[in-house]
Amino acid sequence: QLQLVASGGESVQPGGSLRLSCTASGFTLDDYAIGWFRQAPGKERQGVSCISSSGVSTNYADSVKGRFSISRDNAKNTVYLQMSSLKPEDTAVYYCAKRLTRLCVGPYTYWGQGTQVTVSS
Repeated sequence: QLQLVASGGESVQPGGSLRLSCTASGFTLDDYAIGWFRQAPGKERQGVSCISSSGVSTNYADSVKGRFSISRDNAKNTVYLQMSSLKPEDTAVYYCAKRLTRLCVGPYTYWGQGTQVTVSS
């Protein structure tokens, strides 16, 4: 059974850091590009970052550039999102999703469940 499980979300103070993990089961993660998204209450889902299957190519939303870093460990079937200098506006449920191909283009074909990140003093 195909699964993507996001974890690592918690409550932190502004300026803090978190590392989210997206672990796959039921398929080989290194065949696909993986993206992170977030959705805050009352707002539309926003793309945060994507990483190609090899890890060579990455992209980021302007709002997180320089603060977030995406990486992957294909041996562990896991993609990470390292978040630093967190701001209250980063508060959201964070999701990971699998692309159709190895590159960060084209549609997403499967979404995992989310993990809550709350940034508050």
